[in-house]
Amino acid sequence: MTRILFVCLGNICRSPAAEAVFRDKAQAAGLSVEIDSAGTGGWHVGKKPDARMIAAAKTRGYDLRKLRGRQVDMGDFYMFDLILPMDASNMADLRDLAPPDGKAELRPFLSFGVGGDVPDPYHGGRSGFETVLDMIEHAADGLVRSLKAQHG
Repeated sequence: MTRILFVCLGNICRSPAAEAVFRDKAQAAGLSVEIDSAGTGGWHVGKKPDARMIAAAKTRGYDLRKLRGRQVDMGDFYMFDLILPMDASNMADLRDLAPPDGKAELRPFLSFGVGGDVPDPYHGGRSGFETVLDMIEHAADGLVRSLKAQHG
């Protein structure tokens, strides 16, 4: 079983959306994966995802209501096979935290899509959440294809 962790800054917008989107797509593809999300910061530990992201995801059939924020911890680098940060800043933070003997591969999430960063929609308008979901869905499809190719 492949274990995947999606990471953004606060774990209330991008990474919980990626967790929910990928969970649905992986299940539909018949992949055996364990999926979680976390933030590099601890401001939202234990809190629900942002209401705007919950609403935007719901219109596409994804349910984020049961997810709760948590912060990346040292154990994640040993437990997960793949840690997928949403942007370059998240990647830099993860590299600073990563122990030298951690087993997780750090790889930008959008490397499975168009490349670049998933922008943080927190301070933007409603269209920012839709754009982020478009990017997440596209990269999640690429991640499913990659895992299916690896595992036959």
